[in-house]
Amino acid sequence: MDTLSREEPEARIEQLAVAPLPTRHGMFQVRVFRWEDPSVHPSLSREHCALVMGEVRGRRHVPVRVHSECLTGEVFSSLKCDCREQFDHAQAAIAAHGYGVLLYLRQEGRGIGLANKVRAYALQAMGADTVEANELLHLPVDARTYDVAAAMLRELGVESIELMTNNPAKVDELRKLGITVERRLPVLIPANPFSASYLDVKRRRMAHELPSSPNAAAEPLSAVVEAAVLAAGPRAAQ
Repeated sequence: MDTLSREEPEARIEQLAVAPLPTRHGMFQVRVFRWEDPSVHPSLSREHCALVMGEVRGRRHVPVRVHSECLTGEVFSSLKCDCREQFDHAQAAIAAHGYGVLLYLRQEGRGIGLANKVRAYALQAMGADTVEANELLHLPVDARTYDVAAAMLRELGVESIELMTNNPAKVDELRKLGITVERRLPVLIPANPFSASYLDVKRRRMAHELPSSPNAAAEPLSAVVEAAVLAAGPRAAQ
């Protein structure tokens, strides 16, 4: 009797929408992609975005940031991480270059989802670091994958990239997926009193290329809050 085997469905990418997007860093084009991958955790969105400036198809040495979603930092202005500042830095760097790509991956909490991320925050408030909190929850320290990033870059026709990241593992993962990474571009954000220990753990335990003493470079909290208010505009000051 023949044994029937079922083939696993393959991941596939589809562009859903495209439109111009004016930003304070200049005019980008926003492209929304759907990534159908049966292995993705059901709590994570299948829709991912590419912010593209200039013509990148067929180009080499394209500045690229592969950025994972951070609702707490980017929307709620959390000071626990540097995600929002890294996002802004990448947009500004692409604008200064005249062309580039910012990929926004819906991988909240390094791929564990929003609820688990907040559970990890609760453990951090009790003294655990970001690695220990995930381990206490029996979750991966970093569950992100970059298949969708590689697929989006291929859809955009990018020949090779200069990757804006402090994480050498991200460079390695993209290269394994067939993306030509010419070099890594550091994204160094000054620490604040709430993010300094987090950044130190990323350096010591997650092999991120960061300054050895983020506390020494930490900005006073008053300066951080003042900068956030100024960046938000007049309504935030009212």
